Amino acid sequence: MAKPTPLSGFPEWLPDGRIVEQHVLDTLRHTFELHGFAGIETRAVEPLDQLLRKGETSKEVYVLSRLQDEEGLDKLDQQNREKQLGLHFDLTVPFARYVLENAGRLAFPLRRYQIQKVWRGERPQEGRFREFIQADIDVVGAGELPYHFEVEAPLVMAEALGALSEIGLPPVRILVNNRRVAEGFYRGVGLDDVEGVLRQIDKLDKIGPDKVSGLLVTECGATEDQAKACLALASISGADVGVIAEVRALAESYGAVTELLETGLAELGALIAAASERAPGVVVADLKIARGLDYYTGSVYETVLVGHEQLGSVCSGGRYDTLASDGRNTYPGVGLSIGVSRLVSRLLSAELVQATRSVPSAVLVAVASEEERAASDVVATALRARDIPAEVAPSAAKFGKQIKYADRRGIPFVWFPGSVGEDGGRGADQVKDIRSGDQVDADAAAWEPPAEDRWPRVVPKG
Repeated sequence: MAKPTPLSGFPEWLPDGRIVEQHVLDTLRHTFELHGFAGIETRAVEPLDQLLRKGETSKEVYVLSRLQDEEGLDKLDQQNREKQLGLHFDLTVPFARYVLENAGRLAFPLRRYQIQKVWRGERPQEGRFREFIQADIDVVGAGELPYHFEVEAPLVMAEALGALSEIGLPPVRILVNNRRVAEGFYRGVGLDDVEGVLRQIDKLDKIGPDKVSGLLVTECGATEDQAKACLALASISGADVGVIAEVRALAESYGAVTELLETGLAELGALIAAASERAPGVVVADLKIARGLDYYTGSVYETVLVGHEQLGSVCSGGRYDTLASDGRNTYPGVGLSIGVSRLVSRLLSAELVQATRSVPSAVLVAVASEEERAASDVVATALRARDIPAEVAPSAAKFGKQIKYADRRGIPFVWFPGSVGEDGGRGADQVKDIRSGDQVDADAAAWEPPAEDRWPRVVPKG
């Protein structure tokens, strides 16, 4: 068989990398549950017309079809879209469908977390994959959702990411804005294509202010002065409520103070004030944060790793009022999503963290001879019963070779069952720490490895 060709954009970690990923997932899950978020899982596929309903995502959706599909894939008209399935590109759209289908059996406000794989047909590059894991939290209300949840959601994410600092994750900055501020300001200066302006402002970090200004003029019908005003708003940032006065002063200078702007400023100010007390320096108002998807209606969030800003956002989200609606009932929500695979990729590629070993086994139980393998199995069973991960040597090679096998695997201890004497009795078992060379008598019913050796751990590297 020829050597397989790797597929870019589909990460497959080595065992020690998988330990890092699992630690990240466990930490996130634990923090979410501490805050009362309940876990759910949705199916991997959704009807294509639902996936294409919100945002500019049509080029990113992977279509699912049978190899022997009689209708083929060349006629994706509206009727076919209703029957065609696609892999979900995020967890928000399927969650909205889940809420609508189960509304009668859910208690609101619903606090949910969801950790699953998603798929996007993007061009793979560093930190950007075609198959990856996301970890989402959302709070959804029935009919209404108080603003304080827009304050709580990013602070929960800040705590979840902060819990990873002990393994070497760099500090995070959660950049926040409010769509009502942006829309109120844009309409105040005379621009009605709010979604178009948001799409262009969202490109600032990628193409710079000069090109964005040009796009505002050519694509959104802005005058040079209006484009200048939009860029001036986008340049404002800060970690305290002084930002609110700065935005208001700018709006006054352009005669752009509107009721919608004032509503957004009040909300943004409440978020910054709360964050400055609960997570000082972590949450920063940044008026250029726009978020490209068009279902956001209030607060929007993006998160960067300090010192690794070129990676882009590792966690983003916002408030949405109409994503989940059946025409009669509306379920507004707010949520954020962590790109777990992007986060893990940077932790590994930048050598920020490492696993203490690549296998779970703390003990290799040696085998004196194949006739005595059963005795080794008994020892391993006794250790596992006490939550000590153990495996039995694959062959009854010389003990030196069995020790080398343990060393290659990163297993810290080798267990030697007592030898059988002439009277048929068995001598004392011994366990060897192959790192120090210390070897002592041990009883599988009582021996304990050091706490730090019982299971693999994830620690800062270097």
